[in-house]
Amino acid sequence: MKNFRFTIGNKILGGFITLILIFIVYAGITIFTVSQNSNLTATNSNVIKPSLTSIKDFNLLIIRSKMLVTNWVHLQSGETDKQSLRAIHEEEYPAMKEKITTLKENWDNKEQKLEMDTVFSEFEDLLAVQKEVMESLVTFEDYEDPIVKFMASETIEREVIPRTDTVVAHLNEILVQKQNESEQYEANVLDSSNSLRNTSIILGIVFIVLGLIGAFWLASSITKPVNYIKDIIVKLGKGILPENNDRKFGNDEIGEMAVAVGQLVDGLKDTSYFAENIGNGKYDSDYEPLSEEDVLGNALINMRGNLRKVAEEDKKRNWSTEGLAMFGDILRKNNDNISLLSDDIISNLVKYTKSNQGGIFVINREDDDDPFLELTACYAWDKKKYLEQKIYEGEGLTGQAWLEAETIYMTEVPQDYVMITSGLGEANPNSVLIVPLKVNDETYGIIELASFNEFAEHEREFVEKIAENIASTISSVKINERTSKLLEESREMTEQMRSQEEEMRQNMEELQATQEEMERAQREREDKEKIINYTNMMVELDGSFYINSTNNVVSDKLGYSSSDLSGNELSKIVESKDALKSLKGSLEAGKTWSGVLKLKNKTGDIVNAQFSCGPLSSQDSGGSSYLMIGAVVSNEELI
Repeated sequence: MKNFRFTIGNKILGGFITLILIFIVYAGITIFTVSQNSNLTATNSNVIKPSLTSIKDFNLLIIRSKMLVTNWVHLQSGETDKQSLRAIHEEEYPAMKEKITTLKENWDNKEQKLEMDTVFSEFEDLLAVQKEVMESLVTFEDYEDPIVKFMASETIEREVIPRTDTVVAHLNEILVQKQNESEQYEANVLDSSNSLRNTSIILGIVFIVLGLIGAFWLASSITKPVNYIKDIIVKLGKGILPENNDRKFGNDEIGEMAVAVGQLVDGLKDTSYFAENIGNGKYDSDYEPLSEEDVLGNALINMRGNLRKVAEEDKKRNWSTEGLAMFGDILRKNNDNISLLSDDIISNLVKYTKSNQGGIFVINREDDDDPFLELTACYAWDKKKYLEQKIYEGEGLTGQAWLEAETIYMTEVPQDYVMITSGLGEANPNSVLIVPLKVNDETYGIIELASFNEFAEHEREFVEKIAENIASTISSVKINERTSKLLEESREMTEQMRSQEEEMRQNMEELQATQEEMERAQREREDKEKIINYTNMMVELDGSFYINSTNNVVSDKLGYSSSDLSGNELSKIVESKDALKSLKGSLEAGKTWSGVLKLKNKTGDIVNAQFSCGPLSSQDSGGSSYLMIGAVVSNEELI
């Protein structure tokens, strides 16, 4: 596509293709819209509306089941209602569930499917509750039993009716959603039809407009470039280099010819001017050859580059060599006095690099925990700024150069960073060079230079070499200071380790004493539990008052083994039914119970026992369990 030429033939072909594409788009939109409307109508008729009907029928079935189970409890002779309720359980609901499940497979909304599954699950739980009510009221005696009748009525009020309302509410939510879907499908069909009509009108207008525009554009793109080329060729034939008007043309054959002619004229002008500059020794003149194959232009550029490169390299090499020799002499003169050395270096370095300001910072390590940079010498610098200021590692650009041990060079200097001042005023520098005094990967200080001019690459490399020589001069002094500091730290660390060892020993003694106390308390608790278990009968019940486990005292007193009683109701060994009823009522209410129970042993004899009972929390099962602790009492003790 990058080299594609939009020729005249392509323009004509493109026009016809555009018109054909518009027709194809229109046909595609029409077919798609008709197909979409057909699918929407089929989905609404075959899935949405039957689902609405089935959900409504299911809603009525749920309400009927509530009414019928209520009649079951309050109307003993209502056999017709009872048969209807049984039919719902055994026939109507399974058929209804199968029908809705079949329709549900075609639902698009997964959340609705999950909600429908939840409704089925909730209604099946409701049917299970109804089943319990139906099984509890079967015979005439069941209806005459006030407790059974009361429990059934309570189940209706507390379980059946609330659950029915919940299921109906959830089902109504799905019903409303399905009604909205049906209405949305019908609205989508209408919108698609309207959209198809509007699209047909718009594409018709576009078809006409594009045809007219294409015709005028094609005629204009051919005549204008031809006239321009004719004028240029006539002038070149007379030896005149006409002015370029920067006119724009198309990418067809004629447009490319016009552009090529214009480039030829411009190239001839530039070549003439560049050749004149080289003849006058102006090697900085800019020139762009006509193309990569422009023999004359490329030869002139190569000649200019070679001459300029030789002159610049000689100048840089001589400058660096002279500077290294000069600063080598300075370092040898004052290698025993950092202050004098710093003054001499910075003054000469600023002058030699034609900078305007400069300063040398040396790292003060008198306190190894608090090293900082201090200004030891400066040139044309506002020294008052640093008289009482310490620069720490990572602080500002100077501290950052210390931290990274890398050169920092800025050409965009913040306005408030530093000012170059004179008797006539002050101004912000255009460049700042910050170089660490580093040797063998260790930094001993920083050199900072500021200038109105930018530092060239060879100037930055020169300053870095000088910085390394300066760092070598002061490294021996720093090494001696560091050795002394390390010896002192070693002595302090030895004393600190002795103190920590004593503190650790005391902590271990306290930990051992605490562990012994915990073990003693654990033994006491276990002994108390053994005394209770060996001297009292203990029975653990589940939430339905079935026996989970018993201890050996129960087996000794009643003659049953633990396996004989496990899984049986408590009523199997309790003779006193009133006391048992009182016990169950208290425990179910979350209260404790104390009293005498008459128990039956394995031979059928009565054993009196004084029991204390209470609920236990069961975190594993999430339900309730109860514990009974008691002892056998004689008839005399009861009196």
